[in-house]
Amino acid sequence: RRIASHFRISTAVDSSQMSSSTAPTNTTTTTTTQSPSNSDVTRRMVCGGLAGMIAKTATNPLERIKMLSQTGEGGGRGGGGSALQLYRDILQREGLQGLWAGNGVNLVRVFPAKAVVFSSHDVYQQHLQQWTGQTKLSGPWAFLAGGLAGMTATLVTYPLDFARGRIAGKLAEGAGQKAYGGILSTVALTVKDEGPLALYKGVTPTLLGSMPYVGIQFGTVGILEVLFPHGGNQDDSTTQLSPAVRKMLFGGTGGVMAGLITYPNDTIRRLLQLQGSRGTTARYKGYFDCLQQTVHKEGVRRLYAGLTINLIRMAPNTAVQFGSYEILKQWTEKWL
Repeated sequence: RRIASHFRISTAVDSSQMSSSTAPTNTTTTTTTQSPSNSDVTRRMVCGGLAGMIAKTATNPLERIKMLSQTGEGGGRGGGGSALQLYRDILQREGLQGLWAGNGVNLVRVFPAKAVVFSSHDVYQQHLQQWTGQTKLSGPWAFLAGGLAGMTATLVTYPLDFARGRIAGKLAEGAGQKAYGGILSTVALTVKDEGPLALYKGVTPTLLGSMPYVGIQFGTVGILEVLFPHGGNQDDSTTQLSPAVRKMLFGGTGGVMAGLITYPNDTIRRLLQLQGSRGTTARYKGYFDCLQQTVHKEGVRRLYAGLTINLIRMAPNTAVQFGSYEILKQWTEKWL
């Protein structure tokens, strides 16, 4: 009996040891997001740049009218002219091509800017997902990822944005005579008349504005994606739409929100870019001096000159950007 009992105990011990050695270990695993490879980052940069170029070209006429409203050129000083009056002024002084004035330099600026914005946002988003453990970033984290992407792009491409502001922010003086033409001539004239540091006029409000502007865009998209997950509620048509259409709807909403909240800062940025340019007499000591002078002379309303046309522009502009980026990413994933 002792031998049988010992045998049973030994067998039980051996079985437990064997089962413990073969059973899977019950440990908590942490889901990590794989960092994108260099080729993947390059692919996303190209997709982002192309998406930005498509959107900007499609909406440049609205952008031109908005910028002239901000700088007070044409249609009455102080941005008092209506969008229709500015449209007529452009056609009368510069012809149909005037609606796309600055689009060339804008595309040169937009490709690297949007390439950096979208690709760096994906990188920041993946790192923040790793750090927070969230599959879909919540509102504040989505805002942070977008804001960091916006500031990164601004630092890389600001001189091009400055040149574009000079070209598109002024109307021709006479019959087709513009003080600033192409990118190289604008940069050369600016450096000749005002020195190389003039290429960074308005960089402070641009940096201040890029964080909330791009942050609100991507943050809004992130919040809407959490609220309306793809394939979620079968009764909600929004959750059943294709990823590209969802991005267009969410991106358009984010663009309107960002444009509405950050517009006064954008007006100050454009005024600072134009100071010292040919035909402009206004002088400012800095961001807050420009803000104070503008409000003192023309009131708070001046900061919102061109807001309506900007909101009309922002919805399709950002919708096309986000939608095009999503489509291009899907296409290139299959090909590359």
